[in-house]
Amino acid sequence: MTRVLALDVGTSSVRARVFDESAEEGEAARRKYPGENDPDEVDAVGTSCFGHSLLALDADGRSLTPVLGWRDTRSADAAARLARRLDAAAVHARTGCQVHPSYWPAKLAWLAEQEPDVFRDARRFVSFPEYLYARLLETDDVPMSLSVGSGTGLLNLHTRAWDEELLATLGVDEERLPRISNEPLEGWYPAWHDGTCANVGAGCVTRERAALTIGTSGAFRTVYETETPMPRPGLFLYLVDDRRVVEGGALSDGGNLHRWLSDTLQPSDGSLADRDPDSHGLTFLTLLGGERSPGWHQHATGALHGLTFSTTALDIRQAALEGVAYRFAEVAELMPEVKEVVATGGALLGNEEWCQIVADVLARTISASVVREASLRGAAVSALERLGDSPPAPALGRAFEQRDDRAPAYLAARERQRQLYRVATGDETS
Repeated sequence: MTRVLALDVGTSSVRARVFDESAEEGEAARRKYPGENDPDEVDAVGTSCFGHSLLALDADGRSLTPVLGWRDTRSADAAARLARRLDAAAVHARTGCQVHPSYWPAKLAWLAEQEPDVFRDARRFVSFPEYLYARLLETDDVPMSLSVGSGTGLLNLHTRAWDEELLATLGVDEERLPRISNEPLEGWYPAWHDGTCANVGAGCVTRERAALTIGTSGAFRTVYETETPMPRPGLFLYLVDDRRVVEGGALSDGGNLHRWLSDTLQPSDGSLADRDPDSHGLTFLTLLGGERSPGWHQHATGALHGLTFSTTALDIRQAALEGVAYRFAEVAELMPEVKEVVATGGALLGNEEWCQIVADVLARTISASVVREASLRGAAVSALERLGDSPPAPALGRAFEQRDDRAPAYLAARERQRQLYRVATGDETS
């Protein structure tokens, strides 16, 4: 029996579990201490990790910076300058990534401007999973997977190598970057991007079936096979492996917004299920964490319009959850080939009211995944596939049917959010 250890390193927590060849969950993983002999060794390790992170390392592999993640928007000005200096559309066509603070080019440019000594002294630039593997496996030669490398914004989709124009513009030699490889290191397969793992773990691996994930943040993604990756406007497109890509849109507001509501507002009585759609008179532009898809504005922030003395905490909560659903709808409209949507992510699956709101706003059925940890299972599947196994797709759970009578109210509310977006970002093309 094939057994793999799956790790899921997220922005909020870390999980580990052993899976068999059908990607069914086994026992929880435990640390092995000296003196113990565990007869149940695993055949390989697959890892899911949050994407787009950057660390600068010195010659001894010690970090010179904290982890610079996608939520760090300090490089917004650097991104804007890069976008003016480069042909941003051409960069997107080559890399599948926008010139945006989420990605490495802007972060490296910011580091060179704000911390020139660190930028100069850095021997290597890596993402968090390479740093983690180096510490766990006690080696400096840790490869970066196509999946993680493609999510940096520095990898050329077509050559599958670091993009020469971007490296020249940033003043970074290829020798300071990890080598790109999907080959295992002592049985440890290079980590995959956690969003990709969520799709694979939930069985969303065709252009027609999308995973709609709300964890810390949010994303609407498909994974599919193609020989010619072609990024589309407003969307990201990353390589998964030698034959597949992941395409979609990412939102910076998700479960983090839900936590912000809980931390900021007084507890509210009542259920959203009992309320009419858009019944609060509010327009919530849910960009508290900045904007990624579909507009990718470097300096975007959130906004709430329509407050009165009669506005309640429940009104604001409803407006926020609906606001996130409106942003998902903007992304979904850019992917008309999607016929089926599967809900994943703890923040969404743990909130049936939010699932129903999303179904109503998207005007389509949303099926809940039965996989408790889709990214964790996806990490297991990624390793099992490379070992020659073919785990079956998981079943689906409850279906949240759209309520058609709510469509007119939500269409009007979406248009109000678009108007607020145009005012807040100065984008008259939206």
